[in-house]
Amino acid sequence: MSGSWQNWSGRLEAQPTQILAPATTAEVGTAVKTAAHAGQRVKVGGSGHSFSEIGVPDGALLRMTELAGLIDIDPASGLVTVEGGMPLHILNPLLAAHGLALENMGDIDRQTITGAISTGTHGTGVRFGGMATQVRALELVLADGSTVQCSARERPDLFSAARVGLGALGVITKVTLQCVPAYALHVIEEARPLDDVLAEIESLVDDNDHFEFFWFPHTKTALTRRCNRLPADTPLRPTSALHERIVDDFLTNTALESLLRVGTRFPRAVPPITRVVTAAISSRDAIDLSHKVFASRRDVRFNEGEYAFAREHVVDTLREIEHWVDSHDEKVAFPLEVRFVASDDIPLAPTSGRTSAYIAFHQYHRMPYQRYFDAMEAVFAAVDGRPHWGKMHSLDAAALRSRYPRFDEFVSLRNELDPTGVFANPYLDRVLGAVS
Repeated sequence: MSGSWQNWSGRLEAQPTQILAPATTAEVGTAVKTAAHAGQRVKVGGSGHSFSEIGVPDGALLRMTELAGLIDIDPASGLVTVEGGMPLHILNPLLAAHGLALENMGDIDRQTITGAISTGTHGTGVRFGGMATQVRALELVLADGSTVQCSARERPDLFSAARVGLGALGVITKVTLQCVPAYALHVIEEARPLDDVLAEIESLVDDNDHFEFFWFPHTKTALTRRCNRLPADTPLRPTSALHERIVDDFLTNTALESLLRVGTRFPRAVPPITRVVTAAISSRDAIDLSHKVFASRRDVRFNEGEYAFAREHVVDTLREIEHWVDSHDEKVAFPLEVRFVASDDIPLAPTSGRTSAYIAFHQYHRMPYQRYFDAMEAVFAAVDGRPHWGKMHSLDAAALRSRYPRFDEFVSLRNELDPTGVFANPYLDRVLGAVS
């Protein structure tokens, strides 16, 4: 089967040499072995929601749409095994029906479980790790077509690395997750002066289970989001249908798209647009099941970069960004998002070994982004920032090696498992170095 590939934002396109949709692990093994013998490289296609080139195929593309089922669910232990192509927006209701939930997740649920963990998707909450920390076992098809199982007890070195494996170690065909009893979230969203938020940042982060905020450049206002966990049997008070239609459907999607199209044609209109949008978004105080609060609709297309760095640098870093925006004639049409995540022991997780703040920066997909994104990368370099693997960045293996203490450990394992670069592509050649 032939066809084209494009990522969600529309920035990246490719023409795979062939597109396959294996329905079993054995078929994945055959596809990988056949492609390798033909001298083709292999990439796995999930939802295409990565902004970086990590998923761009330059050989065969494996679509996991036929490997997206629920294999086993045990409400007593919370262990849940799914096939690698399972999308999060399908997984969450399945978990809820069995009284379970993901411990933490990001604000998008369109990714597959494999794409989410392999790129380091994280969510927010200083006492909670990224999604990969919830993984308890993996099944992978390696570059020679063989199938292996790994966990903390079985091939622990492979398990440790493959949780955030960048698609470089093998094709993940099964994932076992440690889920938790279902819970509700009490969410309070409100606009506050940016200066006040930064002055109180320590207590806001430590006193809430999940805290994040958005700041629109060209304004002095932060849109804060505090979420705290409640038992699942708490009476729910979901967001009203009217609020969803006005804020979620109209203001943050339909109206924003229209305004940003105006800003594309008339860049001087961008600062007033950001102030109008910030002022228009109303407060929210609601209680709903966790996955319904965590995930948000994202209909307006954009490009995005994101970096993790030691939590203690967050105020100074954001002030540096604010200074750059104020001193340059750059029209930034999307907000920065600031989140906080616990440390972990995964070699290439951006949070490896340190409790981290994340700052994500975006630009509307029709507007130029290069100068702004370059400037942000320079800011994060000063605080030893590590890029989210699914977001845009320009770093190469030499730069990344100095930021990840276990970088060479991962590369050595990759070279051992995939000595001919079956799972490589130009992005992995850049960030990990060519297979040697």
